[in-house]
Amino acid sequence: MAQSDATLNPFAVDPADELPIGLQLTLRLRALLSTGRLAPGEKLPSVRRLAEWAGVNLNTVRAVYANLEEAGLVLTQQGRGTFVATGFSPSPLLEEIAAEAILKAKAAGLDARELAEVALVCASIPGEARSLRASESDLPGVAEAEMIEVRGELRRQIGRLEAELAEYARDIPADMSTAPRFAVAHVAGVEELEQTRDTLVAQLSEARLARENRIRAEARQRSLSQRPEGEAIGPLARTMGWWREKP
Repeated sequence: MAQSDATLNPFAVDPADELPIGLQLTLRLRALLSTGRLAPGEKLPSVRRLAEWAGVNLNTVRAVYANLEEAGLVLTQQGRGTFVATGFSPSPLLEEIAAEAILKAKAAGLDARELAEVALVCASIPGEARSLRASESDLPGVAEAEMIEVRGELRRQIGRLEAELAEYARDIPADMSTAPRFAVAHVAGVEELEQTRDTLVAQLSEARLARENRIRAEARQRSLSQRPEGEAIGPLARTMGWWREKP
């Protein structure tokens, strides 16, 4: 097999990798399934053909297909072959998000595989990240002068966040949560200011994401309007082109 052919092979596994070859093949198939590159109802390669392409034995492929069927992702029909199940909803956006994350990691000089490992671990940890902050009541003996300084710094942070958020006025979602408002004039305490700051941080994050999605959608639309009909996009799409061209 030519080097370029091997590079695009969506089923090629690496015997030297720390992951078992069966798991490697399972992950490749799950990626093609979850992104919709293998569409619901589509026939998968035969056990023999996939074993040849992946460079593994027949029993490995049988075990992979059995695991996918147990997970409800594929369905084997006696005498006909293995087909993609129709009971789940794939999302092409997964491939786009993954490709962008990999590009950002590489641009930052980080290892893309380590990124995947960290993402996997973070996703497996229950609950959401919590802010570890102390209220004024948790700080016994702190001088009033220090609390004034803390409040001043929080107000400066809030001011900067509000100014930055104003630049995203076009992209602020209509249903975005807002910072708390108080009808009665009073001196805001540290905990209250922290709440306001954290709300603004969340708003800014949502607004940035909304802008990124808008720009991405506009760029995608421009790209689609310029791309010849049927041309593949994305790394998984390129590998699927390799498969589709096989006799």
